[in-house]
Amino acid sequence: MEVRMDIGVQTKNIIKDECPLEGFELLQRVGFTCCDFSLNAYLLNSSLYQFEANDFFDQSDIELEAFFTPHKRAAKAANIRINQMHMPYPNYVPNGGDELNNYLKNIVAPKSMKICAFMDCQYIVIHGFKLARYLGSEEAEWEKTLEFIEFLAPLAKELGITICMENIYTSIGNHIVEGPCCDARKMAIRIDIINKKYGTEVLGFCFDTGHANLVGIDFESFITTLGDRLKVLHIHDNDGISDLHQIPFTFTRSRENKTSTDWEGFIKGLKRIHFNHVLSFETAPVLTAFPNTMKADTLGFIANIGKYFSGALDE
Repeated sequence: MEVRMDIGVQTKNIIKDECPLEGFELLQRVGFTCCDFSLNAYLLNSSLYQFEANDFFDQSDIELEAFFTPHKRAAKAANIRINQMHMPYPNYVPNGGDELNNYLKNIVAPKSMKICAFMDCQYIVIHGFKLARYLGSEEAEWEKTLEFIEFLAPLAKELGITICMENIYTSIGNHIVEGPCCDARKMAIRIDIINKKYGTEVLGFCFDTGHANLVGIDFESFITTLGDRLKVLHIHDNDGISDLHQIPFTFTRSRENKTSTDWEGFIKGLKRIHFNHVLSFETAPVLTAFPNTMKADTLGFIANIGKYFSGALDE
């Protein structure tokens, strides 16, 4: 079957620093053409929420380029394009203190952008600040995120890369509710304002299917509203209760096998906007659930789902 669209997957649990070529060759062998480089694996969110940061990003730009040169060369050798990467997150830690948050803004974020450009990667995904509960409104929350974007936008323009905002959820008590960037109409307007100001596409959007499913977003409507502002995808599945990052079509809402996630709406939305970017999966936890001897088979199955989506978009 001829596959028109590129298919990608995040590199976490696949690419090993000591031998990146092995992982990239595996991706190529099972059917991927692109990857989502997991830069966030080098500064974990679990540590940041404990107000702790390692010293990885204390390295100089030259040292970081040297560290990632084997990864860059391995991807090229395996014919895998690094289409997108995820900046370490959160970019702002509520109650994290000035020292930590200034470090994330002034050190981690700019160096992440430079690594993205060095890896010949066009898109870098970031999270908006989860501050509505502290500031009293989504609008006030956005203003704080906007300050961060405005800080990075000149560098994005200089480097020729696009920052992509992601729809995320937040938790209040034991309830998952909409977090930053869950209003497509607002985000379309905000993206246009920023890009007009800088005269180029410094800002775009990353649609996360799992997060959208958790908070009940209408996939087709959301994607259609975003239009060509949608640049990258995080494709994964869950049960509508927890952010599980599992393989699409894994969960159903009933014994009659109605899928938990609206994959039909997903395909319809992408078709309506003539989406022609990478079908990229964010399914790293799957690879620790299956035995390691099944890693290639598991990745191949995910790649085949990407091929199915590609074919459905051509119908």
